[in-house]
Amino acid sequence: MLSERRLQVLRAIVQDYVGTEEPVGSKALTERHSLGVSPATVRNDMAALEDEGYIAQPHTSAGRIPTDKGYRLFVDKLAGVKPMTGPERRAIQNFLDGAVDLDDVVARTVRLLAQLTRQVAVVQYPSLTRSTVRHVELLSLAPARLMLVLITDTGRVEQRMVDCAAPFGEASLADLRARLNSRVAGRRFADVPHLVEDLPDAFETEDRGTVTTVLSTLLETLVEENEERLMIGGTANLTRFGHDFPLTIRPVLEALEEQVVLLKLLGEAGDSGMTVRIGHENAYEGLNSTSVVSVGYGSGGEAVAKLGVVGPTRMDYPGTMGAVRAVARYVGQILAES
Repeated sequence: MLSERRLQVLRAIVQDYVGTEEPVGSKALTERHSLGVSPATVRNDMAALEDEGYIAQPHTSAGRIPTDKGYRLFVDKLAGVKPMTGPERRAIQNFLDGAVDLDDVVARTVRLLAQLTRQVAVVQYPSLTRSTVRHVELLSLAPARLMLVLITDTGRVEQRMVDCAAPFGEASLADLRARLNSRVAGRRFADVPHLVEDLPDAFETEDRGTVTTVLSTLLETLVEENEERLMIGGTANLTRFGHDFPLTIRPVLEALEEQVVLLKLLGEAGDSGMTVRIGHENAYEGLNSTSVVSVGYGSGGEAVAKLGVVGPTRMDYPGTMGAVRAVARYVGQILAES
């Protein structure tokens, strides 16, 4: 266990290195921070921190920089989440409140996160498997052709065409719409199959084939695998951090192009709690020089998807964590009210 003073020295090193981009020396630490000890004592503390792997000496510089292990301890023990100011919170709310649909919400969230953190922002679309049904609409397009519209509690809208074996009258369509919504509205997707399995029995024999076809289309929509989508923005922000990447940012850019990699990264976050993956904690080698800060968002306290940012390990962790958490909270509110 590190002494309280050495923890304070580590915190000061992280804060100065993030702020100045320069390796930090003992003289600078004692001048900038009220550590209450001499430069010689600080040098001893830095030597101990280096021996334990929390800081390292780059090249021939006299100063030290944090290692992944040092950033980890900083995030776990030393960094409080920086709260957003009143004007910042109002700016977030005003920007997101103008969204007209789910795609617009996601697009605005990506732009906002990238601007607030000056990192790469990643936002996952709400997952269908974690959603509930808000409403099922059935529209007649032709005597034997219907449109099924599934609306989720997250504002997601899925449309499917249904070709029927025989004409389906308006009265029957209205009856099916009412019966269907009475059973599934407000229910989780996973519960829908057994809620509707006996629904065809409530209709006349000549209509049961069409009802079965409509239900099959609905159930196919609920289980489709192409739901895992995400949006990314702010990639150009990485160019500001060229010296933070050992050789080149190319492996990072290649990793960001792989949606499967990003979805896996976001999937490692807890359902709603904040997750910070630092440097080599990221399983994908191309992201070993980055940190990923992510959190779940959703309505009613249950996460339906994740959002976060990717940036160099030399990032403002308290500010980044505060921005990610604040944006997730507002997105959840919008989904709950939509």
